Parts: sequence; C-alpha cells; structure tokens
Amino acid sequence: MIRAYKFLMRPTVGQAIALGEMLADHCSLYNGALQERRDAYRHASKTSIKYGQQSAQLKEIRAFDPERQGRWSFSSQQATLRRLDKAFAAFFRRVKSGDTPGYPRFRGMNWFDTVDFPRDGDGCRWDSTPHDPVTRVRLQGVGHVKVNQHRPVVGRVKTVSVKREGKRWYVVLAAEHAQPEPLPKTGSVAGIDMGIATFLADSNGEFVPNPRHGRKAAAKLETAQQALARFPRVRHDKRTANHLRAVQKVADLHRKVRRQRLDHAHKTALGLVREHDVIAHEDLKIRNMVQAPKPKPDPEQPGVFLPNGAAAKAGLNHSISDAGWGVFLTILHAKAESAGREVIAVDPRNTSRTCPECGHVSAENRPAQAKFHCVSCGHLAHADTVGALNVLRAGLVRRNANPA
Repeated sequence: MIRAYKFLMRPTVGQAIALGEMLADHCSLYNGALQERRDAYRHASKTSIKYGQQSAQLKEIRAFDPERQGRWSFSSQQATLRRLDKAFAAFFRRVKSGDTPGYPRFRGMNWFDTVDFPRDGDGCRWDSTPHDPVTRVRLQGVGHVKVNQHRPVVGRVKTVSVKREGKRWYVVLAAEHAQPEPLPKTGSVAGIDMGIATFLADSNGEFVPNPRHGRKAAAKLETAQQALARFPRVRHDKRTANHLRAVQKVADLHRKVRRQRLDHAHKTALGLVREHDVIAHEDLKIRNMVQAPKPKPDPEQPGVFLPNGAAAKAGLNHSISDAGWGVFLTILHAKAESAGREVIAVDPRNTSRTCPECGHVSAENRPAQAKFHCVSCGHLAHADTVGALNVLRAGLVRRNANPA
C-alpha cells in the first residue's frame, strides 16, 4: 500500500530563494504549455496538442533557457506537463458527462505551490545525507535542505513533492510498503450519522461534538480580511511590505483552521477504527449538498425574483463546509484500510425518518432537529442516534449481501 508523509523543511535563506525560483519557473512552464494548447486549437486547423508533443520540446526549452528552465529536474518538468494534461483530461471528461466543464486556467504564483518529482533519485534524493543525524532532502538546483522528520518513514520512497504553504516549505513523500498487521478484532460494529449540531452520532448512543473551528476564528478572519481589502489589487511583486503582511495574516488564519479541522478528523477517525471492526456511514454527496439554490423568477413581474431561501442556505452551506465531512470520511477510509477494518457507505435517504423499532417511514417522525418520535409505535429517541442505527442496519444488510 501507499502511505504519504509530510515533513516541514527548514531551508536556508539562499535555499528558500531557490525554491521560490523553482516554483516560478515551473509555473511559467505550465502557463506556456497551456497557452500553446489554446493557440493551437484556436487555429483554423483545430490542432489538438498532447503531452507527448510538449514533453518532446523540453530538451530545446532547457537548452534555450539554461539559467531558468535548464536548472531544474527534467523529470519534475515532465510531471508539471502531466499535471496540465490531467487538467485537460478532466475537462473533457466533464464535457462528455454533461457537468460544468471548467476550462483549465492560467496559474498565478499564489496558485501554483507544488513541484512533483516522479521518482526518488531522479532530480531529488530523500535522506541524502544518511551519515548525518539531521535528515536532508536533495533537490536539483536547490541543494541539501534540512527536514524536520518527526516520525520514521516506513517502506520505499516512490515520489517526492515540494509544497509551499505561506512562508513554510514542506516535503511530501509517497512510500510503498507491505500491508501492516491488522488491529485485533473487537467484535463491535457501529453506524455513524454526520451532523451539524453534533459532528457525529454513533449507533451506541455516543456523540462527538462539533468543534466549529471556522466559526470560532470568524471574527479574527473578518478583521484580517477587512485590513487586506484596504489595499489595491496589484501584482505580487508590486505589493508593499504592509500589503504582504496583511496577505500573510489571512493565510495564517486559514491554515490554522485547516490544521485544526484535520487534527479533529484524524483523532475522531482513529477512535472509531480502534473500537469497531465494521463502520457504516452515509454516502453523502457533499458537493450537491452545498450548492446554492437556483433563482426563482417572478412570472408576473419580468426581471423580479421571488425569495428562494438563499441566505439561510448559505449559512447551512458554511456550517457543512466548516464541519469537514469530506475530509473526515477520506481519513476514515484510509485509517480503516491500514487497520484491516471495514467501512461501508450506504444510501442516506430516509435514515432519519425511519423508525428502528417498527420500520415506519414518515417525515412526521422527526418533529424537531434532535427529536425522533414515531407516529406509528410511539418510539422516542434522539434523531441522530436513530439515523446511526438505520445506517448500521443498512450497512450490515449490504455487507451480508456482498460477502468478501
């Protein structure tokens, strides 16, 4: 299996400048390749350029510009071109399926923050100074950069990526190793119901509170964004020192919220994986859930729109995004795979409206957000616990229908 490791790098001043130049040159390569594809298709011949054609031009590009493009790893530049090719492949896939296409866009320096090295040893070398107690990663054109390795890397490193987050630099490794030993069986199964009032409720009646990290940081973030809005919108190299500090302040607040959300998701998922052999959850379509409501034109007054609940829906969408359900479910599946646990996604329809005692389905069974009261048999319980019980039941039915 493949496991990712992310470590903080501690470059010198010169190395940090070189890393910034590496990102800038790869961004320039990406934008140039995108421009070439656009121009070729706009031509009367409607020429379609592929990755192979652009990759074959790299040798000439590096020879023409040895001070910039020629400094960096050939393989990392190929990875950047593959990144553009994947963006076009995703664009055409969305066009074919009828989704909103989203044509690949040019990247500014603030929106291009990663350089990939497809193979360890080709333009990069993890643990490049094994004789030294300080871990370093060697990057072509940059040198041996110190790394704060806070945990051991298990397995063979396959790929290396360099990522910039604000003023910090990180190295991300993808290592391949054998499937770890599964955790001992507990004999316990659980269903979980994701929510806003509480982060999740399980079928055993336990609740995990919603930390609402985004809401707690909203006041500070609002102040920082108002301070940033006072500066004119100019290019990165035209910004003053105060402007750059305002940008950094907003970025730091967003990064803190993101890391808090990740930390909560990791700890919650780890607790579930340690306690239960089988975990069932709702197969939520989060992207559809956070879509804004469509406008409602007034048929009697052209150009006038009727109320569509957009303000209330915007608040709900913000709460859903702040909860981080998608991140949590991704982490839960990854940890369950490593621990030899089973995670089952089930259809979420009517899970909060079905009575677990008599099976009666009705919207009237849930008179309030947290209350479930069956109108048929009178069963009374917490609505989220009832949802988790129904999710578990559906998960076990699906598991028994498709035995491993």
